[in-house]
Amino acid sequence: MTKFKKASSRDSQMPMRILLQQIETGFYYQDSGAWTPNPVEAMDFVSSSKAIDYCVTNKIAGVQLVLKFEDHLYDIVLPMVVDQRHQNVGPRPSAPEIACDVA
Repeated sequence: MTKFKKASSRDSQMPMRILLQQIETGFYYQDSGAWTPNPVEAMDFVSSSKAIDYCVTNKIAGVQLVLKFEDHLYDIVLPMVVDQRHQNVGPRPSAPEIACDVA
């Protein structure tokens, strides 16, 4: 299970929050498919790898990671790039069968 936490008044004092931002709208992921324009209401992920895993598991595309600081001048936006090597990959082929003749 992916670990993340919702924003609270205590979280607003944290030095950095890890958020998912929809590239097209600029909205932040809130919870259960909901998006908000307010970063304070956004879901804060425990780590960037947890946020990425959450996107993969829930098929969330068109987002970027935002490392959000109290002073927005220090915010860092990290684009998420889809690894094309893993796109449209079907099941792995099974090993070839080996025929053995028993005399």
